[in-house]
Amino acid sequence: MTSLFRDLRIAVRQLMKSPGFVATAVFTLALGIGATTAIFSIVEGVLLRPLPFPHSDRLVVVADILQGANVGGNGEAGVTVPDIRNYTRDTHSFTSLGGYQGAAFELSGVGDPAIVNATRMSGGVLPALEVQPLLGRVFTQQEDEQQQQVVVLSYATWQSRFHGDPNILGSKILLDRKPYVVIGVMPRNFEFPLIPGHLNRSELWVPISFTAMELSQGSAANWSYSMVGRLKPDVTPAQAVGDAERVAKETIRNYPAFMAGFTMHPVVRPLNEETVEQARPLIRTLFLAVAVVLLIACANLAGLLLVRAIRRRREIAVRLALGASSTTLLWQAILESLVLSIAGGVVGLALAAIALRVGINMLPETLPRINEIGLDWAVVCFALGLAVLTGIVCGLAPAFAAIRTSVNNSLKEGGRTGTAGGGHARLRSALVISEIAIALVLLAASGLLLRSFEKMRQVDLGFQPDHTLAATYNLPRKQYATQAAVDEFNHELLRRLQQLPGVKSVGMTSFLPAAGNNSNSVFVAEGYVAPKDAGMDLATIVQVDGDYFRAMGIPLLNGRLFTPDDKEGAQLVVIVSRKLAEQSWPGQSPIGKRVRLGTPTMPTPWAVVVGEVADVKENSPDQPLKQQYYTTVDQAEAMAGSLGSPTDLNGNGGYIALRTAMPPEQMENVLRSTVRSIDSQLPLTQVQTMEHAISDSEAPRRFNTALISSFAALAVLLAVLGIYSVIAFSVALRVQEMAIRMALGSQRSGIVRLVVTSGAKLAAVGCVIGLVGAFAASHLLRSFLFGVSAVDPLVLALAALILLLLTLTASLLPARRAATVDLTQTLRAE
Repeated sequence: MTSLFRDLRIAVRQLMKSPGFVATAVFTLALGIGATTAIFSIVEGVLLRPLPFPHSDRLVVVADILQGANVGGNGEAGVTVPDIRNYTRDTHSFTSLGGYQGAAFELSGVGDPAIVNATRMSGGVLPALEVQPLLGRVFTQQEDEQQQQVVVLSYATWQSRFHGDPNILGSKILLDRKPYVVIGVMPRNFEFPLIPGHLNRSELWVPISFTAMELSQGSAANWSYSMVGRLKPDVTPAQAVGDAERVAKETIRNYPAFMAGFTMHPVVRPLNEETVEQARPLIRTLFLAVAVVLLIACANLAGLLLVRAIRRRREIAVRLALGASSTTLLWQAILESLVLSIAGGVVGLALAAIALRVGINMLPETLPRINEIGLDWAVVCFALGLAVLTGIVCGLAPAFAAIRTSVNNSLKEGGRTGTAGGGHARLRSALVISEIAIALVLLAASGLLLRSFEKMRQVDLGFQPDHTLAATYNLPRKQYATQAAVDEFNHELLRRLQQLPGVKSVGMTSFLPAAGNNSNSVFVAEGYVAPKDAGMDLATIVQVDGDYFRAMGIPLLNGRLFTPDDKEGAQLVVIVSRKLAEQSWPGQSPIGKRVRLGTPTMPTPWAVVVGEVADVKENSPDQPLKQQYYTTVDQAEAMAGSLGSPTDLNGNGGYIALRTAMPPEQMENVLRSTVRSIDSQLPLTQVQTMEHAISDSEAPRRFNTALISSFAALAVLLAVLGIYSVIAFSVALRVQEMAIRMALGSQRSGIVRLVVTSGAKLAAVGCVIGLVGAFAASHLLRSFLFGVSAVDPLVLALAALILLLLTLTASLLPARRAATVDLTQTLRAE
């Protein structure tokens, strides 16, 4: 141990003699290790860390693979109410199993009314998770079945809305203006469902208590629910699938007649896999990108250490001549490298902490478990271990190069500059080439993502987002219990908003473009014969009120828009999207054609198509179009026919859209005050411009592009610094050669050309290798691109050209310095 500290002191003392070298090396490594640590903290928090539940490896989701309807993907479509009841009652593979569904409630009775995110759960969900409440208890299956109005609060809601009141248990709160008794508060870190992003986290949990409408046959095809359970200790997921398959067959036999075309079979898979499925490709790509940055930083450090070893070759030769062993010199070189890398690792940890603190809120909403991302001990150990590994790997090659110094040749040089040996030169060139090649791969990836993002921005959204303000509203059923009450509120709100100065048009809708809609309903188009095995026709059904199409700027392509005459009791009419019209009646005008809700066997009424509008993007602009048709709120119940229920309410929640003559932000307070003038307790949420809503939908791709581009810029910066330092050192070694050339008649421009040419050769080789690497890595990017080939020749050519120009620029400075040396002083120097 004593000798280790002595060697360490010697290493530090040697390094302190070259503060510029130390600062450059530590800064380079800090950037590489800091970026890698920041991304690893995301990898560890999202992918590697077990879910925050006891024995989380036993937690599974149960879902249906649906056949007979084109739901996309692998056909997984959630579960239905009959599934939840039957799987919970009749399976034997779970210690606890339950269903749940996201919901939103108006919370009042404490502070200002607000819309809160919640989760409706059956009594088996919380016992399956095995997380004990901080205060009180969770609700039981009996309370769920008896429709008891009880609620469990999240820790954050307890603190923020109830100020951490220790006597909260037993108190009542109003949800949708109905009294609920608080029976528990969950721990600080409890979160379920594990929904991606910062938004939509549940603030409270209530019994699912299925309504009469949910239990009706008309809702039997609603696959919008989810299930989670805990496997018994001796049961595997495969055995659980067999158990669920038995129950599913009985469920299918009891399907109502209109579901005769559906078949399904259950799937059981780990909850962890379900949670991180969407995020895994992005995180893997980011980790590979940051690994590229680290590789360049390592190549830079190796190059700097090699330059340092060459500069010290006379010192090393003297020490060898005096009897120092090669092992001692090798250990000393590696120890110096370790000191640099550990210092870089510590600084990198600080940079990673700053990056996470600043950037955590910029992470895309597709990432789950964001609140668990941070610098815990696992991340710190990773960073320090990475620093040690980097120090050893980067120090080995220069160390071996140093101890292979020829004692006789080095001592005979007498300190004279000159070439440092072919082996050293080849190693330096290899490091430069590798940096260029690696940087080119990342720069090409950045270019592809940037071009892909630009392609996405050019997509026709199907509506005009400028000068449009949107807001979400939800009418509480207790006060608005009838369709007449709902209609009275909607009509009065539309009337008052339309009278406001600066408002051009106003409408209401059940679906907002770019809001992430994922609703699919089966419909029948008159005269359309689906291809064999195509499944049922699915479309998004949108209920609208007021002058919605003009408010949203959706162009009319054919026919007419809705009028006040399209009311309850009149001829049922719909407006269809271009995609639906082209698919259902190719080459024909859709005007006068008929569609109806449901399957061919359902006794639902026909509606006449009176208009055709542009296809509207429902999610991000890079997502595929879906079929859509629109109906008025007044006719929605009649459209449902036998699928409807006397308790159905239409238009009691959704979105308000205003097209304004002024900047829409200026209308936010006016919109809120107008709503409060009708119902003083009704809150509005997500009040935003449509341009902001579109920006949010583009956020995941924007994040991918920005982060990869940042890494690419960092990689190029490090590569250029490495190229400059190596070429500058090479020129310094050859300064006498340059002086002799000029003394013998060579022009200074020839010297500049000589140095720049040598840099250009290295850049050309690096670019060729980098292009091969970009082709090889193209498959990793395909899932992140839109409208661009993964081997787009324009992007690859531009990336290579940029790196070539930067390399020439980095070579030009040392070249100009070499061409301006003082011949007399240089030739006299020893």
